[in-house]
Amino acid sequence: MKKKIVIAVTGASGSIYAKLLLDRLQHLDSQVQEIAIVMSDNAKQVWQFELDNEDYNNLPYKFYAKTDFMAPFASGSAKFDTMVIVPCSMGALGRIAGGISDDLITRAADVILKERRKLILVARDMPLNLIHIRNMAAVTEAGGIICPAVPSYYSKPQTVEEVAMTVVNRVVDLIGLENDSYRWSE
Repeated sequence: MKKKIVIAVTGASGSIYAKLLLDRLQHLDSQVQEIAIVMSDNAKQVWQFELDNEDYNNLPYKFYAKTDFMAPFASGSAKFDTMVIVPCSMGALGRIAGGISDDLITRAADVILKERRKLILVARDMPLNLIHIRNMAAVTEAGGIICPAVPSYYSKPQTVEEVAMTVVNRVVDLIGLENDSYRWSE
C-alpha cells in the first residue's frame, strides 16, 4: 500500500536532512501515493543560509502555507499515514507536546497523533534542557517518535552528505518504506 506523507520543515539548523529526505523520497516514488510539504518562514531562511540555494522551490510536491488550515492533512479524514518534521525545532516540539495548534505544522502533528498515525520528529538541537526532555517524553507518550538527528558511522561515511544520509535512511525506515541502505553487519 502506497503511503501518504506530510513533510514539515521548521527553522532549526539541519536543512540538509530535509533536502536529502525529499530527494530520497523522489527515488522511492513507487511506494508513495502523495507527499505534501509545509515549511515555516524560518525554515526557508535557514535552508537558503545553510545550503546556499532555494531548491525547495523545484520539488515536485504540493506545498501548503503554514496558515492553510484547509490543507487536507489538517483533518484526519484525509488519511495521511505519516508526518515527518525535519528538522524539528525545540519550539515546534514544545507546541506539539503542549497540544498547541497555532499553525499548519502543529495542527497536522496534532491530527496525526489523535488519529494514532505515525509522527516522526527529527529533533535538531543540543544540548537538551529538562524542558526539551520532558517535551520529548510527552510526545513519545502520545505516540510520536523522537528521532534525533544523530548520525551513525558504521558505514564509514566520507562526506557531510553521507553522514546526514545515515539519519535520513533511519527516517525512511521509520516511515516504513523499502530502502536500500547500509545495514549493521553487512
